[in-house]
Amino acid sequence: MPMQERDFSLRATAYALLAASAALMCAHPVHADTGNAAESAPSVAVQVVPVSRKPVSQQVVAYGVVGASGASTVTVSLPYIARVTRVFVQPGQTVARGAPLFVVQADPGTVVAFTQAQSAATLARGELARTQALYRDGLATQSQLASAQKALDDAQQALAAQSAAGVAAGAKTLAAPVAGVVSQLSAAPGDQIQAGAALAQLAGANAASAHAANVSLGVEPADAATIRAGDRVVLHPLSAPQQSMQAQGQVAMVGAAVDAQSQLVNVGASVPLAGTAFLPGTRVRAEIDTQTGTWWEVPRAAVLQDAKGQYVYQVMPGNKAHRVAVTVKVEHGGSYGVDGALDAARGLVVSGNYELEEGMAVRSAKAEQGGAR
Repeated sequence: MPMQERDFSLRATAYALLAASAALMCAHPVHADTGNAAESAPSVAVQVVPVSRKPVSQQVVAYGVVGASGASTVTVSLPYIARVTRVFVQPGQTVARGAPLFVVQADPGTVVAFTQAQSAATLARGELARTQALYRDGLATQSQLASAQKALDDAQQALAAQSAAGVAAGAKTLAAPVAGVVSQLSAAPGDQIQAGAALAQLAGANAASAHAANVSLGVEPADAATIRAGDRVVLHPLSAPQQSMQAQGQVAMVGAAVDAQSQLVNVGASVPLAGTAFLPGTRVRAEIDTQTGTWWEVPRAAVLQDAKGQYVYQVMPGNKAHRVAVTVKVEHGGSYGVDGALDAARGLVVSGNYELEEGMAVRSAKAEQGGAR
């Protein structure tokens, strides 16, 4: 056979085989594995937590100092001029009620005035007795008797005023009127103290009542509007070694004006501090619980937001994600108090929720981690 005829015969045979193969493929098409396609449906690994309604508060953080409120501070003073002869205490010292603080000696002029008041009262008493005797004998008039009685009344009132001031000749010991800490000492031996001048200040170790503040705090004006007397307060020391300590109390007073120096609103708190390390003068951070209400308590990570508003995802039957619209009412630490149509029987998605859409299949991330181990 000639070469050209043989090449033409081979090409014809190859074309015939290709045509037959194509016809075979059309008659018997290749089908995909529908089982594997179903298994590859998209799902998201999520973590869920239970959800419930409970009291949740808006937390306001404030800073201040212990024992700086005037309601818990007592000033020791004298109503007359005196000289300090001895001092028994020093700043920062804890004293019990009735403990000696100072020994003072009244000014000589003050002692003379007290003695004169005593003498005037004695004289007026004798004059009244004589006038009464004369009046009974008809030798004194009703007007003279009334004048003698008035003179005695005036003398007795002057003596009572001197006695109330505690004026006495010689040395006198001043005692602590309350238990507390000496926060300020203004007198030293040999000082001449004017009437009414402060010798010392005592900071009470504890508030006397729920209405007496022993902690002074400063809050932002916007936050002050939400704080009410009786709100719960938790104190923490600013000192790093003591930050694990805390003490609880309540708000006793909320200021109605902005402080000119700090530009904050003053808030007084009543916190039982007896026997604690919160000494007067301790700088503290306070957490104030305000606007307490019953809401759904959810972790911060569970709440998302888009153009439609705030929302969360819950896992419905069949492991399907369901979007629920919520409104954040209060914020407390790592949680929100929210309002919305949540279902307490359904788990709340806290991880993997950024990948979800309504109706999307979910699977447990914890189960996958357990299987991997």
